[in-house]
Amino acid sequence: MLSICKKELHQFFSSLTGYISIILFLFVNGIFLFVLKDSNIFDFGYASLDNFFELSPWILIFLVPALTMRSLAEEFKTGTFEILQTKPLSHWQIVMGKYIAVLVVLLFVIVPTFIYIFTIKSLSASGSIDSGGIAGSYIGLFLLAAVFASISLCCSSFTHNAVVAFLVSAFVCLLLYFGFNAVSKLPLFQGRADYYIEMAGIDFHYRSMSRGLLDSRDLLYFLSLIFLFLLTTVQNLRIR
Repeated sequence: MLSICKKELHQFFSSLTGYISIILFLFVNGIFLFVLKDSNIFDFGYASLDNFFELSPWILIFLVPALTMRSLAEEFKTGTFEILQTKPLSHWQIVMGKYIAVLVVLLFVIVPTFIYIFTIKSLSASGSIDSGGIAGSYIGLFLLAAVFASISLCCSSFTHNAVVAFLVSAFVCLLLYFGFNAVSKLPLFQGRADYYIEMAGIDFHYRSMSRGLLDSRDLLYFLSLIFLFLLTTVQNLRIR
């Protein structure tokens, strides 16, 4: 499993893929936080990273599938998956090796944004910020990225075409993140099942953690989704 993880990381950072992902994430967020009118923190007037945590999921919906789309699809296309199967590796080890590699890349993407914390703190009139809320938001953001990675890896296991894997992954991530929230606002469900429908979506639990409250129900929700999609990936590999 460790050798697969190392191989994946080598592929990410031996090309421009890993570096472009980091730069793109920082650049887009930086533009919205410090440059664009009405969305930058100078116009907002408060030393807060709320805009960053609202924007980041939308970037990750496309960034994570782009990172993961070739993980298994390329193995099937080039025939190297058959070579992997001849090695003394279980399907869980193959999947987890690739999944952990994606998580490491996502850490490299998210960690540089810690500089925003010091920037916001220096701009604060009182010199203090809501550390608890920011910590909870970062934990929620990483768990959100981890869920997107498990979804994308799962979608990549169903096709030989990396572009198809990207499109399907982005759609499923968007559906699970925003779809339930959109459906809950339909007049048909207002005052009835709207709360429970919204609670089934990722956005509900992500916003809950962004308040700085680490509820065990939110953690269980994220971990359950990750396990479900990884299990589906493993079962799909066994069928192949």
